[in-house]
Amino acid sequence: MNILALKIDLHVHTCYSHDGITTPKQLIVYSKKKGLDGVAITDHDTIRGALKLADSKELIIIPGIEVSTLQGHVIALNVTEQIPPNLSVSETIEKTHELNGIAIAAHPSVMLKGLRMHMCRDLNFDAIEVINSAAFPFSMSTYLNRKIAVNLNLPQTGGSDAHYAPEIGSAYTLVDADPEIDDIARAIRKGATVPFGNAIPWKIRFEKEVFSLKRRLQ
Repeated sequence: MNILALKIDLHVHTCYSHDGITTPKQLIVYSKKKGLDGVAITDHDTIRGALKLADSKELIIIPGIEVSTLQGHVIALNVTEQIPPNLSVSETIEKTHELNGIAIAAHPSVMLKGLRMHMCRDLNFDAIEVINSAAFPFSMSTYLNRKIAVNLNLPQTGGSDAHYAPEIGSAYTLVDADPEIDDIARAIRKGATVPFGNAIPWKIRFEKEVFSLKRRLQ
């Protein structure tokens, strides 16, 4: 991978997610502050946030959804149509591919929200999310996710899973591609990616919880 690779956080939520508090304006400001070339907006079960920011001239915006399936979460990237929740993983991947999107196994080792190893093995995923900054315990999660990706010989990605603006860019993926969404998608499929990142600091996690509580009480 060359040094001109794009720095993209491939898992970011906005206030259009039921548990997100990042406004579109904050997303742009914090992404640029972290030196990102782009982000994938992957709100829970909705494409609205991605479409809201699709025309941004300041940042590459990859439209996506984090889809809640019956067996865990799937990140669908480069899609501009809604994918319904509560389908099987297989159906969700199929619908993603029908839309010419990329299906990524989201945080596969995380309890409750992740996908077990045999599900990743038996399904037609395009990549595995290896680094997820919100995962706990972070180091163990990263180790297990990378083991899944290596065993399945699938591309590796990284994303912050940010639901609060200061979390953006805690993890990211270097993608060897031109700054066009379709070229980025092709690069991810062929594995021209390297994930990087760290766990979201506890101070920022605490700030997010306090901010979320204040919002609920208003």
